[in-house]
Amino acid sequence: MGTILTSLKLSKNISNTGNIVYFISENSTLTQFDFSKEEEQFVHYQITELKHELIILNRYSHWIYLLLPKSAKTETALLERLRILGAKVSNHANANHIGSVHIDGTKAAAARVLAVAEGMLLNNYQFIQYKSDAKEKANRLKEIVIVSNSIDELEIHRLSVITEATLWARDLVNEPVNKLNAIGLAENISAKIRAVGGKAEVLNLQKIEALKMGGLLAVNKGSVDPPTFTVLEWKPENAVNAKPIVLVGKGVVYDSGGYSLKPGSSMETMKCDMAGGAAVSALVYAVASLKLPVHLIALIPATDNRVVGNAYVPGDIITMMDGTTVEVLNTDAEGRLILADALTYAKKFDPMLVLNFATLTGSAGRAIGSQGIVAMQSDARGFFDSLSESGFVVHERLVEFPMWDEYKEQIFSKIADLKNIGGAEAGAITAGKFLEHFTAYPFIHFDIAAPAFLEKADSYRGLGGTGIGVRLVFDFLKKLTSV
Repeated sequence: MGTILTSLKLSKNISNTGNIVYFISENSTLTQFDFSKEEEQFVHYQITELKHELIILNRYSHWIYLLLPKSAKTETALLERLRILGAKVSNHANANHIGSVHIDGTKAAAARVLAVAEGMLLNNYQFIQYKSDAKEKANRLKEIVIVSNSIDELEIHRLSVITEATLWARDLVNEPVNKLNAIGLAENISAKIRAVGGKAEVLNLQKIEALKMGGLLAVNKGSVDPPTFTVLEWKPENAVNAKPIVLVGKGVVYDSGGYSLKPGSSMETMKCDMAGGAAVSALVYAVASLKLPVHLIALIPATDNRVVGNAYVPGDIITMMDGTTVEVLNTDAEGRLILADALTYAKKFDPMLVLNFATLTGSAGRAIGSQGIVAMQSDARGFFDSLSESGFVVHERLVEFPMWDEYKEQIFSKIADLKNIGGAEAGAITAGKFLEHFTAYPFIHFDIAAPAFLEKADSYRGLGGTGIGVRLVFDFLKKLTSV
């Protein structure tokens, strides 16, 4: 697994000879920085003529970074600008072999200071342990120090943990299937959750068969490795919710498409098809680490979807855990089959709310790209609106698609109860309607197919797995618990 490279610390004093990030405005007087005449002219030119948001000065013994973000329509948009600028600072620091950077937060709002630090921490992630020269290529930035009298140690610790959780989710997504199959995924996440005081149980093949999880068993028929079904739980005595919030995450550790085989180029990144499982596992880790007073359960059905002689094929009819019969028309629509069994299993907990995360459809990505998350809700309007607000705070924004009953007509089968795909239109919605069939509680579905894995680096989101969903739901839970 990759490692967390950067530590975050709090200090009351700033070093005048260290590498320092300062916040400035267009009206700032530069006399406070003891600049030379040439430096003042350089900074003035960068601000007035070039309109740069990040101005970098080389003092030879150290570097000075001046942040002047462009105006934004909202405070949340400004925080995103600051995360991006933080990412640029860390890029420069690593390019110049800088090991430590201070952020002067003595005159800036706490949220803005933390946003810069967050961008630096997330941007400093690397997944290079399989490179023979990994040590030489490793980022040099090891320490970020926030100097502030208004930010406390709890806020520093909280940001450190949620960042660590997000980067762990990236690690899980970036691991190839020959390094992390369904069994390895279950063992990894179980050990991680137990280490911070949570509970973990892994249901093996025999237990999955006993529960008659027909969807998970059908998809697994093409694999030489058995499936797993992992149940994680964090249940503090002071939980604010009488009924648990259940998280469900798709854990397809590799997806070839099965007999509905994907084109070769489309298979290259399919190690990422368990990003939903990674996100919900990382969220439980963050919540348990920070002892949030919320009862949380996560369910991760896991298998790979491959092709062998006895693999399930188009035309098969399978019986799900709840007794629903499903006509399989496309074996590449496998995620909804394993998730349906997990959503049925969730009923035993009588949940307050169920949140489902999955790299489910290409349709979602074609609709909105990687700039947001396609989301749908059933009987969960208030929760959805709160999550949508959190989406703007952490810049993991939600685009709501409808759950109208007319869409379910597209997945009715002539020879079974349902079929596992709809028509050519509204693919993300019909996938959501398929999942909704197996619910009996407030339900929100997040289709993270596009933003979960990036083939080109995007600022602090990086290259490869992004860990999307972790920061989003954590902010929602933080509001719910008022901490």
